[in-house]
Amino acid sequence: MPTLLIADDHPLFRAALRQAAMEAVSGAVILEAGHLDAVLAALDAAIDADSGVDLVLLDLHMPGNHGLAGLAAIRAQHPGVAVVVVSANDDPRVVRRALDHGAAGYLPKSAGLDELRDAIRAVFACEQWLPASLRAAVARTQSDSGDADLAARLASLSPQQFRVLTLVAQGLLNKQIADRLDVQERTVKAHLSAIFERLGVRNRTQASVVLRELELSDPARQIA
Repeated sequence: MPTLLIADDHPLFRAALRQAAMEAVSGAVILEAGHLDAVLAALDAAIDADSGVDLVLLDLHMPGNHGLAGLAAIRAQHPGVAVVVVSANDDPRVVRRALDHGAAGYLPKSAGLDELRDAIRAVFACEQWLPASLRAAVARTQSDSGDADLAARLASLSPQQFRVLTLVAQGLLNKQIADRLDVQERTVKAHLSAIFERLGVRNRTQASVVLRELELSDPARQIA
């Protein structure tokens, strides 16, 4: 039985996505989360329960997420889970970046119910999905070589290493990270050494900058 996780902090939009998912995939199990930590916890819990999640519909700007960082976290920690990015931002350059970082599709929040259903069905059929209104523009948009390199470097991290990197970017010290992850401090130091090597950086500050490169502005918060 397929399982879908709706990750968005707006209840009304979650309800629309739930309706579309129920109509698109008969019998699907539908989970919901309102912030990124809850998304990652739900994915971990599904694995622990030997059920797993097949698809995440991920809002780019939900609480705890910063642009493409949430996408990168899911792809690093749960590489077998398909992710469709959901956003009010329909800039082809942002869409291209999301695809280059492993998104299986991109869904504008302006999409109608039919389009929502089409997107969910396409991704469950292992197809990449973009709305017709964006396909030509995205096809003309070249991938940034820096983005491709960044995606490859982040993909080289293990799930636990990515968790450590995220906490480093939040400003936590080694002991705090060890307490948060319930590991020994020397384990954190070992992870950091591997992270620095795989990302090609020298210190915590440079490692944090790598994650900041994934940040995007939220159109909903921009003042006209």
